[in-house]
Amino acid sequence: MKDAFSKCHPLVNFLFFVGTIGMSVVIQHPAYLLAGIVTGAVYYLLLNGKKGWKTMLGLLPVFVILTVINPLFNTLGATPLFHFGSRPYTLEALFYGAALASMFVIMMLWFGCYNKVLTSDKFTSLFGNLIPSVSLLLVMVFRMVPNFIRKTQQIIGARKSIGKGISENATTKEKLQDGGTVLGALTSWALEGSVVTGDSMRARGYGTAKRSSFMIYRMTLTDWVLLAMMVLLTGITIAAACVGQFSTAFVPTIEIAPVSWGLAAYTGYLLIPTALHIKEAIQWHISRSKI
Repeated sequence: MKDAFSKCHPLVNFLFFVGTIGMSVVIQHPAYLLAGIVTGAVYYLLLNGKKGWKTMLGLLPVFVILTVINPLFNTLGATPLFHFGSRPYTLEALFYGAALASMFVIMMLWFGCYNKVLTSDKFTSLFGNLIPSVSLLLVMVFRMVPNFIRKTQQIIGARKSIGKGISENATTKEKLQDGGTVLGALTSWALEGSVVTGDSMRARGYGTAKRSSFMIYRMTLTDWVLLAMMVLLTGITIAAACVGQFSTAFVPTIEIAPVSWGLAAYTGYLLIPTALHIKEAIQWHISRSKI
């Protein structure tokens, strides 16, 4: 079953992720950070299934390392836990490191969801008429990394099939030589592909006249309702920030504002795609049970 939020209009998808990522980079309140991690992890797992656990487990040591390493550079704080040489390792700096690490994890999770939901064709349909050149360039850049990874695996597999692959006991020099050969083949493929793409675009008359486009996506009632909910919850969240509900300070002492109604609005905003996905799944299972 396809994700329900992914089937919404690209404008709804784009504005949701702009709001999510925009609010996540400025909020350091622990409760809001926890809400961002939990909701992002749940939606990421819904999109990626069991494969998503690999990324989740990979982010855990990153979180620990970023948390622990911050007090080594930031010695501010009124509660030293111990001294690393002549530099104090403070509790406040440790908590601040945890907040920064949480923001990094949130960004990774929600950007991963963004890449799954807002595909290149959606991005092109959304910005193709506004910024056609930039839109085309971004789409080509987004395609470049997965294409390069896929082609690299093909080249390595082809070399192994003819006995040119490296063995498990290969020396560092042999590994470097093999990597250089693969890189050379990959570079030749990329350059040849760029020439073919350029010739194809020129043959089709790209850039000779104003481009026309076909918009396959149309705003539905569900899209308008989701857009209204996003605007309402964003407004409540901003109002909560204006009255100091996000207020957080780690140095010289830890001062965190009490949790209030702003957390409910913020969490509700982040749960929009997850709730839509679960609602669609329930309807799907009900319809199947009636067959």
